[in-house]
Amino acid sequence: MVTIITELSKYAMILSLAIYTVLGFRLVRRNEAGKKAALWQQNVLMFGMQFLGNLTLYLSTENEKILLFYIAQLGAFILFLVLQRVIYPNADQLLNHNMLLLLSVGLLMLARLSFDKAARQAELAALAAVLTFVIPVIIRKSGRLRNLYWLYGAAGFGLLAVVFIAGSITHGAKLSITVYGITLQPSELVKVLFVFFVAGMLHEAVDFKRIVLTSALAAAHVLLLVMSKDLGAALIFFVTYLVMLYVASRQPFYFLGGLLAGSAAAWVAWKLFAHVQTRVLAWSDPFSVIDKEGYQIAQSLFAIGTGGWFGLGINQGMPYKIPVVEQDFIFSAIAEEMGILFALLLIFIYLSSFYMILNIAIVLKDSYYKLVAVGLGTLMIFQVFLSIGGVTKFIPSTGVTLPFVSYGGSSLLGSFLIWSVIQGMYLKRSDEVTKVEREADEEKAKKEKKSKQSKQS
Repeated sequence: MVTIITELSKYAMILSLAIYTVLGFRLVRRNEAGKKAALWQQNVLMFGMQFLGNLTLYLSTENEKILLFYIAQLGAFILFLVLQRVIYPNADQLLNHNMLLLLSVGLLMLARLSFDKAARQAELAALAAVLTFVIPVIIRKSGRLRNLYWLYGAAGFGLLAVVFIAGSITHGAKLSITVYGITLQPSELVKVLFVFFVAGMLHEAVDFKRIVLTSALAAAHVLLLVMSKDLGAALIFFVTYLVMLYVASRQPFYFLGGLLAGSAAAWVAWKLFAHVQTRVLAWSDPFSVIDKEGYQIAQSLFAIGTGGWFGLGINQGMPYKIPVVEQDFIFSAIAEEMGILFALLLIFIYLSSFYMILNIAIVLKDSYYKLVAVGLGTLMIFQVFLSIGGVTKFIPSTGVTLPFVSYGGSSLLGSFLIWSVIQGMYLKRSDEVTKVEREADEEKAKKEKKSKQSKQS
């Protein structure tokens, strides 16, 4: 009976996610009149997938903690959606749905791999969710944020410098610092500060002198990350800056020049750093060094290939054979047990979110917040590219986590922070639209009043 439920549930979950994804792309373009029903359908599909996944995991493990964990998730998700509707009725519900869906998939897979880590991740998610109620109102109401860009730059550079000097080494790179027993990865916070800093610099001016100054300061951030051997974060910072520079200046020359400089820097890093050479070797031919350097990526490819299009079913695979599977390689575990189709649909969830963020950026009138939205959207989607590209051998592994899905407090906090700022952007856009409509109504009322007065006279 358990085998039958496991087999049927994986097909039901793939079908539900496919319908959810199609609704997501349609919601981006649909007018307000048609959104309510589609959003309700997404809710039903999301909670249905959550129920099926946790039910399957419980039946295969007979661990009662899974049931309690599911009930706690369900209550927290419903409470979150209700509070969001009450506090921010004009917030973008599609972004909230996508965030919760990705989080639910991550918690399900973590509960299958390590229940203790899943419980810890859920606790951190509950704390980080507070940001989604605080940050949007700050973005929406505060008009002075753009004036503090030097503070953002100094704070971000300072945090990266602390990691470089006193950070602890993980897998050959200085990634984190420990304060009062709490381990933090500051680069996750600095990413957001970096976007606000660059947006402030390029919002004021885009002449050659300002671009040179901004590029030098951005390069200083990247150089610190390279010196700390956190090359995944360095690449994210670099690409995000190039995209923001292009959007601000509209000069392809800067973008192409940056790509050439980045390619040269990547070659130098490959020559200088032994762990970069190891990752390139593991990427180029993992099976020739499967006993050492290529073991992780080889096991990842085995897992994805074993799962096939429809997966083996939850708790039916062997994802624990992949080292650090809960963090860097969780996408492989999802593909093995939930199927390649399910994993591909998750990518489309990220793409629909990115599409929504670009829509927000396009319609925002304020050029500063437009740059912020573009920068944060680039951060999110490029991180997804690096994470999935690394585990599928499309590019060398960079040790980058998958937003909302991978295990890690700093990564989860950074993802919630980005989502919160984007919601603030959306609310700001709604305010702009409301203001334009109100001004149009006032202008129309004035014209009607003048017309009546002229008729009476």
